[in-house]
Amino acid sequence: MLAGKGTVVLPVRVGGTEYRRPTDTTPASVLGFDQALLWVVVALLTWGLVMVYSASIAMPDNPRFASYASTHFLARHAMYITIGFVVALLAFQVPMALWERAAPWLFVLALLLLAAVLIPGLGKMVNGARRWLSIGPIGFQPSEVAKFAVLIYAADYMVRKMEVKERFFRAVLPMGAAVGIVGVLLLAEPDMGAFMVVAVIAMGILFLGGVNARMFFLIAGVLVGAFALMIASSPWRRERVFAYLDPFSEAHALGKGYQLSHSLIAIGRGEVFGVGLGGSVEKLHWLPEAHTDFLLAVIGEEFGLVGVLALIVLFLWMTRRIMHIGRQAIALDRVFSGLVAQGVAIWIGFQAFINMGVNLGALPTKGLTLPLMSFGGSAILMNLVALAVVLRVDYENKLLMRGGRV
Repeated sequence: MLAGKGTVVLPVRVGGTEYRRPTDTTPASVLGFDQALLWVVVALLTWGLVMVYSASIAMPDNPRFASYASTHFLARHAMYITIGFVVALLAFQVPMALWERAAPWLFVLALLLLAAVLIPGLGKMVNGARRWLSIGPIGFQPSEVAKFAVLIYAADYMVRKMEVKERFFRAVLPMGAAVGIVGVLLLAEPDMGAFMVVAVIAMGILFLGGVNARMFFLIAGVLVGAFALMIASSPWRRERVFAYLDPFSEAHALGKGYQLSHSLIAIGRGEVFGVGLGGSVEKLHWLPEAHTDFLLAVIGEEFGLVGVLALIVLFLWMTRRIMHIGRQAIALDRVFSGLVAQGVAIWIGFQAFINMGVNLGALPTKGLTLPLMSFGGSAILMNLVALAVVLRVDYENKLLMRGGRV
């Protein structure tokens, strides 16, 4: 409706904010993407780069890494971030309509990659798990692609099934079967952590897409039961749970509880303000995987409670901001874009929650990295691509609100 000579008011209100077409004096920055979100991402990446260097600087003292320079992991992590930024910049250029059309093909590509990693000679075995494909000197994890592909596919699926979303067999069951296929391939690696993230992403998008609450809780119950059955039927998974319950016991302190016990020691040493950057003792060959899954423990030791709380606040703010962008897109009748953005928020938020819970001893040990911060090329790359897609959603939202077309 018209509200004066030069301004058209759009009938959109999200969180108490009214969005209007701007006048000629509107700052250009308002019409771009969410710069605050971008700067938080840059801050997390920078902090992660510093902490990866701090956590890995002593690793060449280990005979296993004797041929590595002290800056080896720093250089590789910086290279991964650079490649991630370039790929994310390209992903930002892709319109959301094209992502929507490509959703089924992305899902098929993810299935092919997950199958390829299980083929001897193609998949790389590390610590008893076959999760990596070797691309020259770089190892790539198809499970990270699967998280993004399932997210895009689930959002597209819900848009296509919007008319029948109340019917279990026509709306929910096919999506459940698709996630089940991904789960079988992931558990064959095995990578239960990635399967948990994929399942939560798909469930979250189904719920946000309007699936009946009873059906949602039925699916949740089935998944919880399935995970419980997997743990009960696997001796080494059961041992992890028992070790989590009492990591300092004589039976677990040098076994499955070793990482958790040293993570808790590191965080305990940090107290309120930490021992200072570079001052961690646990990273000196006591805490395994200090630069990957247990990076938060090193942060807790060197920056203390203050550092851990600051990190939690950054992830909470980022997750909330991404959810807001998704709600704004849905208010503009861009359901696919909105569900994609909210799916990214679920992905980043849930994985960060699991990683922090493991490091703090609140959850059983699970091999999930801290998004945007832990060492790992595949995870950094796909996290940045997912966040670039969120910024694209925000860009298109603002473009529509100023009267443009996407």
